[in-house]
Amino acid sequence: MERDVYEYAVIRVIPQMERGEQINVGILLYCQPRAYLCARVELDESRLRALDPAADPAEVRLALAGYELACGDSAGPLVQESLGSRFRWLTAPRSTVVQTSAVHAGLTIDPEAELTRLFDRLVRL
Repeated sequence: MERDVYEYAVIRVIPQMERGEQINVGILLYCQPRAYLCARVELDESRLRALDPAADPAEVRLALAGYELACGDSAGPLVQESLGSRFRWLTAPRSTVVQTSAVHAGLTIDPEAELTRLFDRLVRL
């Protein structure tokens, strides 16, 4: 099987910007040759509260849901954008509680399996 280039970013929560402490909460993966864009998120509330006892998990979950929504077929205002444009928009630098890492690349024969591998390695403890 032919391997295709994919790009990914880690989705992070930084509850107190001034402290700079963060937790990895998801993976955003894009594979242009396979027309694949997917975000997988999982918020560990105990880790969030360890960084900021006043953090509101419901608000963080709402922000994280936006990443998943933007990757789907009913992407709201982004639905008319190409998957590549959506990925670039989602990974653009921002100063908010939810941010992404720098974009990294790799080769895969199965983007979904790669997403699971990265998620298990970089998000789950």
